[in-house]
Amino acid sequence: MKILVINAGSSSLKYQVIDMKNDEVITKGLCERIGIDGVHTNKTNGEKYVEEVPMPNHTQALKVVFEYLDSGKVPGIKSLKDINAIGHRVLHGGELFDDSALINDETLAKIESLVPLGPLHQPANIAGIKGCEELLPGVPQVAVFDTTFHATMPDYAYRYGLPDEVYTKWKIRKYGFHGTSHKFIARELEKLEGKKGNFIICHIGNGASLSAVKNGKCIDTTMGYTPLEGLMMGTRCGDFDPSAIETIMDKTGMNIHDIVNYMNKKSGLLGVSGISGDMRDVEKIAYSDEQSERADACRLSLKMHEYRVKKYIGAFYAALGTVDAICFTAGVGENGPEYREGVLDGLEGMGIVLDKKKNKELKRGTAGVISTDDSKVKIYVLPTDEELMIAEDTMRLTK
Repeated sequence: MKILVINAGSSSLKYQVIDMKNDEVITKGLCERIGIDGVHTNKTNGEKYVEEVPMPNHTQALKVVFEYLDSGKVPGIKSLKDINAIGHRVLHGGELFDDSALINDETLAKIESLVPLGPLHQPANIAGIKGCEELLPGVPQVAVFDTTFHATMPDYAYRYGLPDEVYTKWKIRKYGFHGTSHKFIARELEKLEGKKGNFIICHIGNGASLSAVKNGKCIDTTMGYTPLEGLMMGTRCGDFDPSAIETIMDKTGMNIHDIVNYMNKKSGLLGVSGISGDMRDVEKIAYSDEQSERADACRLSLKMHEYRVKKYIGAFYAALGTVDAICFTAGVGENGPEYREGVLDGLEGMGIVLDKKKNKELKRGTAGVISTDDSKVKIYVLPTDEELMIAEDTMRLTK
């Protein structure tokens, strides 16, 4: 069974074709600058193909992808008839979905009703679904939601301390995101530990979130009503006193839309360092011998980032009671030994003991255990695979 996985962003569209016989990625690609001009990049068997082509909308971007897949240029795909099903990453399932769902008219109507909860990404996800319906009619489609893994959180974890109508009328509560990644890692940890244990999963990339998993179920996570809550990230501020918004607006003249953009796209590592929202750029300066104001700002932003992850590990440890394993995943989590050391430093009293040699020597982007042999809590580094998770759910619901 060959499954096409689609991840439609506001101005981009990622895709992979996965052969489920052996979980092999046959080909993958990216359409960028949708609505601006358009660039399509594809990678197959190490070969890179790039074309500049107009993409005024997501349907046109999909048309470019489908024409490429139908061209016979991709080994293992003779034509679009080889695609058996399509899996879509969808941002928000709200309280309407606690599992992935086969797409039909009813499902699509529910997804569209959730646009207010994800006004930036949900419309793009819907455009991807509708584009596939138009261009590949009859091919079954499945929606895999970022939020469903966190649907098992108890009410005392997901409710906010706001008047009851805020939740009952408007469904403002913690939802959590990065769910496909957290679900994949939780499953891998179960295999490695041989049980549905208690895990703290650290998905650390440009976007970052932690989850607390108890006996296979998420009981808490750091992201909230939107991905803005929780950890400091590449360009997102994370947790802070919301009363400060009034002061910032008064001082700058920003309106509410300006301030939301300010917190989402101009804060975090970028805002504090003044250099970049990319951890690699910040680390390059922070770990250098450079003595300057910009180097100090990079070191501060990195320390703030690490400290907030450390705090949430402590909080989730308390919520779980006992912890079998902690896992680092995603771009920074998988590839940042110095960052992992910064996060874990000082947690020895909780039985979380890093083996600095193992951590430093672990090849970037590979799986491994980086805790000492006598650490009460195992520390793993595991590459995540959200696309495979989407493909597996798609196969489960379409076979």
